[in-house]
Amino acid sequence: MTQSVTSAQPLNLSQQLIQRHLVSGEMIPGSEIALEINQALLQDVLGTLVMLELEAMGLGRVHTQPSVQYIDHGLVQADNLNAETYLFLKSACERFGVWYSGPGNGISHPVHMENFGVPGQSIVGCDSHTTAAGALGMLAIGAGGIEVAMAMAGEPLYITMPKIWGIKLEGQLPDWVSAKDIVLELLRRHGVAGGKNTMIEYYGPGLAHLSAMDRHVLANMGTEMGATATVFPSDEETRRFLAARGRESDWQPLAAEPGCRYELNDHLDLATLEPMIALPSSPDNVVTVREAAGQPLHQAYIGSSGNPGYRDFAVVAEIVRDRQVADGVSLDINPSSRQVLTTLIQQGYLADLVASGARLHQAGCNGCIGMGQAPAVGLNSLRTVPRNFPGRSGTREDSVFLCSPETAAASALAGVITDPRTLSMAYPRITEPDKIVINRALFNAPLPVEEARLKPLQKTDNTPALPALSPLPDTLEVPVLLVVGDNISTDDIMPAGQRVLPYWSSIYASAPFTFEAVDDTYATRADTTRTQGGHVIVGGVNYGQGSSRENAALVPRYLGLQVVIAKSFARIHWQNLICFGALPLTFCHPEDSERLGQGDMIVIRDLYNQLAKGDDLIVEVPGKGTMTLHHGLTERQKTLIAQGGVINHLRERNAQQATSTSG
Repeated sequence: MTQSVTSAQPLNLSQQLIQRHLVSGEMIPGSEIALEINQALLQDVLGTLVMLELEAMGLGRVHTQPSVQYIDHGLVQADNLNAETYLFLKSACERFGVWYSGPGNGISHPVHMENFGVPGQSIVGCDSHTTAAGALGMLAIGAGGIEVAMAMAGEPLYITMPKIWGIKLEGQLPDWVSAKDIVLELLRRHGVAGGKNTMIEYYGPGLAHLSAMDRHVLANMGTEMGATATVFPSDEETRRFLAARGRESDWQPLAAEPGCRYELNDHLDLATLEPMIALPSSPDNVVTVREAAGQPLHQAYIGSSGNPGYRDFAVVAEIVRDRQVADGVSLDINPSSRQVLTTLIQQGYLADLVASGARLHQAGCNGCIGMGQAPAVGLNSLRTVPRNFPGRSGTREDSVFLCSPETAAASALAGVITDPRTLSMAYPRITEPDKIVINRALFNAPLPVEEARLKPLQKTDNTPALPALSPLPDTLEVPVLLVVGDNISTDDIMPAGQRVLPYWSSIYASAPFTFEAVDDTYATRADTTRTQGGHVIVGGVNYGQGSSRENAALVPRYLGLQVVIAKSFARIHWQNLICFGALPLTFCHPEDSERLGQGDMIVIRDLYNQLAKGDDLIVEVPGKGTMTLHHGLTERQKTLIAQGGVINHLRERNAQQATSTSG
């Protein structure tokens, strides 16, 4: 029997952080808990929907402090759309009391760590890699934008209480092995769903040899294992990181209590690791670099939130100094922030990179989300990014590998995938400068309340109001419109890249691209179901993995999606579907998935009575009998389904409160 956590038990750090922010519920793994949220992080291509949701809620000013809006994804200004998005987001920040970080400041996750991260506080972000802030000892969770909007409005964040997974690190990394190799080894062991409904906590003597930005790499890519969050203790390395940025006063020590336990355990001796690489096209398709060595190379890409530290660029500069990138290879340098770029310039490393033949790009996400640096079809691209899902690079038929900066640099020089241990040079160990240049004048601080109230939103045709969503009927009789396999990602559902990303702020303009890489007829066929009762999607294992992008739930919902039936769901996408009033169901008997095909009808009678009675539903499939499906909704989530989603729920609640007050 699973026991709740009591104050008499020594607490690990994850339990301490959750307990500190617990609003309701019990700390029993698998049960729903509600958390108070201190900070909020928004990135631009999903922040637009958050701002529209705040408007739809009628919010005056955000409660989370700080809330910060970053422009880091939509940086390619090929037409007017991205530039106009910046104007809309800046006006929304002024209106709602949000900090604004403009284009060129850098990627949200490392920039937030440097400027706003505080050990012990909680943060939620509309980007799945918000978990990176756990590197500082924060309770950091990625969520769909609608849940971020609710937290900004003062509502708690609801999650399933995770099992705490303790990973003990011992030893010290050998030469030519770095933080990316640690997380790739864990992905090799546990896969992209191995951390679902867990919170990863790193501890042990090996931590003494990992910098704060090394820890960022691991916390960032815990998301790739499906983890709810990742946390590190706040120790002397955390203090040093904050002190170098003039923020030592924000530091406090945080650590697990002696004698604490973990529900799950793993162990890594860092000294035994070697360079690792994820083959196309999944982060868990991992082998050693020596096994992949010799394959030809087209591109090597350094940067992203997956390897954003000063060290990650400086070590590449040391490797390529006085050498030339191989003919036919593009070495792409994507600085993570102005601070990193400025420090590289001051230390002379930028000159080494440029002289080697590397190409310098602006500080931001860029090629990680397919916004520039797209590789040629079928040619190998080595990247230090967190994900290599098919087409994410901006090229649908891509061949993307994930690796460390050391492996990418060595391979760029050789022109083939190369184990960096074969280089004829001493391993360059990089020490970050004691002082990092920080210019917070480049942020726009929130306006005073009275001034903010007068600020209008600068909306355009590409930032229309959100569509109204109706609750599901009590009797559903809808066709299966699409059947997909395992590990369908939100990139598969709602693609990114320069061609599509600028339209994400409009549900209507982005709708035609939905599922185009899987079935390019889906959007047209789905649109015809909107006035005919809607449709069902059938999926496999880990449906909706990857990015937290809520438009992967909202846009299909707008196109008539009523129900998704899958073998299992990724955590954030499951919650996003519920937040927009779509019903996620799982097969009680996995073999039933083989019985459903495109065109089958799904009939659910007496839906709300069935939801009220238990965790399972009886579903009819005309011509194929019945099957039992599991919903596992809490009472709160049942209410959201009955009301057609979170926005409808908040509107109804606010209207009731207004009536009660006026009465």
